[in-house]
Amino acid sequence: MTRGKAVKILLVEDDAAHAEIVRRNLRQHRVANRIDHVADGQAALDYLFGADGQTGCIDGSPPDLILLDLRLPKVDGLEVLNRIKADPRARQIPTVVLTTSAAESDLVSAYSNGACSYLVKPLDFESFGSLMKTFGYYWLAWNAFPDGDAS
Repeated sequence: MTRGKAVKILLVEDDAAHAEIVRRNLRQHRVANRIDHVADGQAALDYLFGADGQTGCIDGSPPDLILLDLRLPKVDGLEVLNRIKADPRARQIPTVVLTTSAAESDLVSAYSNGACSYLVKPLDFESFGSLMKTFGYYWLAWNAFPDGDAS
C-alpha cells in the first residue's frame, strides 16, 4: 500500500448516534476516508454481495476495512462476519468488531470467525471519541492494506 491511499470503510452500525460518532471522529482527526454506512446485517450483505439482481461491491470496488457491530437487526453481526469470511472474494478484508458487548462468548466467537480486532464501545461519548481517534490512526495511518485485488 502506498501511504496516503484513500481507504474505503464499510460501517455496519444500527445506532445512528454511534455511526455519527465514528464518522465525526475520523473526520475530525483527519483520518476520514470514504465511509459507506448501512444500518443492519442484511443491508451489509446486500452491499457486499448484491441482491435483487444487483451486483455487490465485492466484485468491483470492495471496502478496504469493515467496522461491524454485533447486535444488528435482520442478520446478526456474527452471521455477517461468518458470511464475509466464508467468501473467498471477501475473506481478506480486515473486519473490526465495534460493539457494546464485552461478553467473553462474543469476543471468542468474533475471533473464531475471523475478526481481526474486537473493540468494546465505551459508554461515554468522550471515551468513544478517543477510541475512534486511536482506531483511525492505527488502521488508517499506520496499517498497510494490499493494493488491488488480493484474491
